[in-house]
Amino acid sequence: MGGDHGPPVVVPASLQALKKCPALHLILVGDNDVLQEQLRNQSYDASRLTIQHASQRVEMDESPSQALRSKKDSSMRVAINLVKEGVAEACISAGNTGALMATARFVLKTLPGIDRPAIISTFPTLSGKNMRMLDLGANVDSSPEHLFQFAVMGSVLASAVDNIKEPKVCLLNIGHEDIKGNELVKATAQLLNQTKAVCYAGYIEGDQLYQGDADVIVCDGFVGNVALKASEGIAIFIRNLLKEGYTRNLFTKFAALVSMPILKSLVKRMDPDRYNGACLIGLTGIVIKSHGGAKISAFAHAIEEAIVQVEKNIPQRISTEVEQLLKLSRDPS
Repeated sequence: MGGDHGPPVVVPASLQALKKCPALHLILVGDNDVLQEQLRNQSYDASRLTIQHASQRVEMDESPSQALRSKKDSSMRVAINLVKEGVAEACISAGNTGALMATARFVLKTLPGIDRPAIISTFPTLSGKNMRMLDLGANVDSSPEHLFQFAVMGSVLASAVDNIKEPKVCLLNIGHEDIKGNELVKATAQLLNQTKAVCYAGYIEGDQLYQGDADVIVCDGFVGNVALKASEGIAIFIRNLLKEGYTRNLFTKFAALVSMPILKSLVKRMDPDRYNGACLIGLTGIVIKSHGGAKISAFAHAIEEAIVQVEKNIPQRISTEVEQLLKLSRDPS
């Protein structure tokens, strides 16, 4: 029920996902009357799409503590409860990020050895391979130990989902030199340099995010969220500039027609919808955060991300490997 659009986006995206994945079963959690109205005149298999009524919804500007205390029958809380109870294998929400993180952490708890969950998502690169970055906003204030744990979790996820044997992990910084950066980054680098838990490759700067030099980039949630929103803004900026330039006059329209294959490829690679669906990594269950303003195709991508993580059994894999990797980190020899 959350997000900027709610059921008018979630319902058609769900129907689209069901058509694409024959093995998929979905539970729509929210106001029964509203959801039934959205499904009216739609063709779908009722055995694969069911409704779980929830009488409340978390508003986008509502505080996480308020949502936890007074919205125990919200669509968000009920959906996460279904994951805890084993009725569902994953939860996808476009709702209030803070409330989603707080509720998921309260209900599902973090994995052993993990202090805080983090938000991790995929970014495109010039090399053609995807890069994963965390934290993208879950933890504004982090310690070196937290960033170290993020690095381990990101490495495990990249290995499991992207089939990379030894994911290359980098720390986002304002320079490559050891003397650059704040105390948080320097202390985290020291921890990563002393361990074999991840394949640490040093610092990486903001202008290299999309080069494909790293498989996983680690930062605190404040920096990561700024980088994420700036990237989305730049993609929209470039798309609008191209549209404005190519529709200026008859000549530019002809130029657009000639270069259409290149333009389509560019727009496709830069389309934020293709990378929608960030994982709240570090929890005992799978929770996927969709962008609040996601449209149908974008929300469908978030569902696909959840499917992949279910198929790869990400929480169990992280739980097993994190325990081993963190144990290794304490014994560098």
